[in-house]
Amino acid sequence: MDRYHRQTLLPQINPSGQARLAASRVAVIGCGALGTVAAEMLARAGVGCLRLIDRDLVELTNLQRQTLFDEFDVRNAAPKAVAAAERLMRVNSAITIEPIVADVHGANIESLVKGANLIIDGTDNAETRYLINDVAIKQSLPWVYGAAVATDGRAMLIVPGQTPCLRCLFPAPPAAGELPTCDTVGVLGPQTAVIGAIQASLAIHHLTSPGTVPTSLVSADVWQLRLKTLDVRDGRRTDCPACGAKQFEFLDRPAEASQAMLCGQNAVQLRRGAKGASLDLPQLAERWKQVGTVQRTAFLVRCDLAESPGMRITAFSDGRAIIHGTSDFARARSIYARFVGV
Repeated sequence: MDRYHRQTLLPQINPSGQARLAASRVAVIGCGALGTVAAEMLARAGVGCLRLIDRDLVELTNLQRQTLFDEFDVRNAAPKAVAAAERLMRVNSAITIEPIVADVHGANIESLVKGANLIIDGTDNAETRYLINDVAIKQSLPWVYGAAVATDGRAMLIVPGQTPCLRCLFPAPPAAGELPTCDTVGVLGPQTAVIGAIQASLAIHHLTSPGTVPTSLVSADVWQLRLKTLDVRDGRRTDCPACGAKQFEFLDRPAEASQAMLCGQNAVQLRRGAKGASLDLPQLAERWKQVGTVQRTAFLVRCDLAESPGMRITAFSDGRAIIHGTSDFARARSIYARFVGV
């Protein structure tokens, strides 16, 4: 019996919808709590190609909610995109899975989503969501927005030209510190599972029935058992800077330098150098042997600094480095300058 038999029995999908899924390519940006749930459901549903994009490594605190990872991945500091891909290939070997270890920014997002039919938002920060919104509108590419923190979450399908975009409903990202994060208030595992499942359902709906577009923003609180839908079909704004004026300010921002505190980790990510700058990982590994314990894989090189117990640098070929053991940007920049270079 065909592995998708129970799914194709559904009149909403049927064999023709299953064929459309098999021909689809989905880019999942962020392999955290939402991204792992949505990616697994799409893999099991038979989406033909999943492109998994994530910059981070698996940490112990991820295991409470990020369903594709285990303690083996933590011990090996596996890149999330690679660990997720390896797991999903064991789930469904009949589909194509493309892991990409990369930080998503304005200079690379267009190439990262090239050829995709839909984007899943599995990110943990507003800045990247507004960037996804920009590239989706520019390329007329549907995407599924999702967010979850504490016991609250929401999701929505955005189809450029047919539904409101993110900036129609939320014109500007929240200011720093304005909204709670998983670092400050925590996050319930079942909450992220529910929102990730809704995202996967919206994606399957659109990929199998592109002529029908759900026009609701779904909000859920699994602790209070509250589920709300807000009809946003009249939410499109002609004065929207993104889908109205076609001004893509997040996409056009320079990527020469950036810094970010990583959600759920006592760590800071830094990226320096000109657009497209890269690091020579073998050379860096040799240099770092003089200052600490070094481990190198095909995707990264990391060093536990002898002079600062508990401090670790993880560098990637795209010019990024994660400074573990601090949330202080100034200290992280100083360590980057000393051991990686400006």
